[in-house]
Amino acid sequence: MVAIVFGQVMSLLRSMLVARAFPIGELDAFYAANRVSETLFTLIAAGVLGSAFLPTFTGFLVKGEKPAAWKLAVSIANLVTLSLSLLAVISAIFAPQIARYLLAPGLFYNFTLYHLTIDLLRIQLISSVLFGLGGLVVSILNAHQVFFIPQLTASMYQLGQIFGVLVLSRWLGIYGLAWGVVLGSGFYLAIQIPTLLKLKPLITEYWSLGLENPAVRQVIVLMGPRVLGAGVVQLNFWVNASLASQMTTGSYTGLVYGFALMLMAQAAIAQSVAIAVMPTFSAQFALGKVDEMRQALASALRGMLLFAVPASLGLMLLRQPIVAMLYQRGEFTVDSTEMVAWALLWYAAGMVGHSVMEVLTRAFYAQQDTKTPVLIGTVAMGLNVAFSFTFSAWFRQMEWMPHGGLALANSLATALEAAALFIVMRRKLDGIEGRALFDGGLRIGAAALGMGLALLAWIHVTAESNPWLGGLGGVAVGGLVYALGVVIFKIPEIRSVMMLIKRKIPGR
Repeated sequence: MVAIVFGQVMSLLRSMLVARAFPIGELDAFYAANRVSETLFTLIAAGVLGSAFLPTFTGFLVKGEKPAAWKLAVSIANLVTLSLSLLAVISAIFAPQIARYLLAPGLFYNFTLYHLTIDLLRIQLISSVLFGLGGLVVSILNAHQVFFIPQLTASMYQLGQIFGVLVLSRWLGIYGLAWGVVLGSGFYLAIQIPTLLKLKPLITEYWSLGLENPAVRQVIVLMGPRVLGAGVVQLNFWVNASLASQMTTGSYTGLVYGFALMLMAQAAIAQSVAIAVMPTFSAQFALGKVDEMRQALASALRGMLLFAVPASLGLMLLRQPIVAMLYQRGEFTVDSTEMVAWALLWYAAGMVGHSVMEVLTRAFYAQQDTKTPVLIGTVAMGLNVAFSFTFSAWFRQMEWMPHGGLALANSLATALEAAALFIVMRRKLDGIEGRALFDGGLRIGAAALGMGLALLAWIHVTAESNPWLGGLGGVAVGGLVYALGVVIFKIPEIRSVMMLIKRKIPGR
């Protein structure tokens, strides 16, 4: 969690520098172009590594079959590199068509932004290959219960972009930011190499694709449903980019920044838990310890809810001062703040759903069940696309900024997906300590309600004050009131948190 929080702080610093340095129209082009390389990485690398490679690799390790594990790793590294390289070349060739018909049709009518999108798209494609290899190393280190260094990779990625903004953009403009993305993806991979070498990998061949290896074929079979599911999720992002490009200039940047702020809290809370428990789930399943997995999952969900509920409510209520405090300077105007804060309101409403889904999805993958979450996710993201068209049109009729409807669509679809995953997982494990989860949820909700009332009062008092006072003061007030509520309502998970903190303090 510490590493992830540091990475999110670096991401925040990067986004603040980017918002100040470039006009919001250029940022629309940059973020639209970035969608292509991110999609390639998600479909190939994330599909293989997160859901298929890690459980299979971990299974070899816990059974003492280390040579087989490293043979699998080499083959997957070659397959990922080859696949991403080919797809990157094809995407670069057809970049004009991708930008015009799929990614940002609204920008086609702005000659400058349209061609800027094409150029930035081609530059950033290089990063997808580096991210693919870096993601593989992350999975290998996680399987060996190494988490801190892999989670510092996000910070290295942000450092590359910060260098692009502060140094390269002086001569290259926003093209410097695109090259910063490539540089950051190189840092993402490089920082992990020393730790990887310490594991003394047993590698006897370097260039084999291993298609004759049953383990490689198993990974390919397992990744199939996951790639399909990831493709559906990415389809929703592409639909959002396409629709937002046809709205007011800056709408897509508003969505990107709003989602990033929600994701910052969600990553520190849910992703840290999910990443840490994934190898544990995989080992428990491989050894047939279902009861232990049930207890570990319930514990992870309760601990995650303890932080996700107040974070969601806090972001919704403090959205305006937080966005103004972080971004409103330079090229980022009051209107830009309104657009980001509006998106953040609707994204933050879905943070609990995102957090629950993050943990539950890893539990399915640990059981080598990629089909169930993909089937549920496909239906949910199909609803997301339908909701996007419906809610954006509805918001427009209400004379609200329509990009908020795209954020609401994401939150509602994600909540439905999380609920479905929970129901199915409860059946698979014959329960997930539902009574304890329900009781803890009620106590957490009561404490969060008290926090919300305190924040409403704070917002009223500081309405005309400096956004730094409203934002930071609101975080402090909300945190203190919620902590008091946690004590009053005797939420048991706080004891585990305090015990963990004590164990991490030297000399205790």
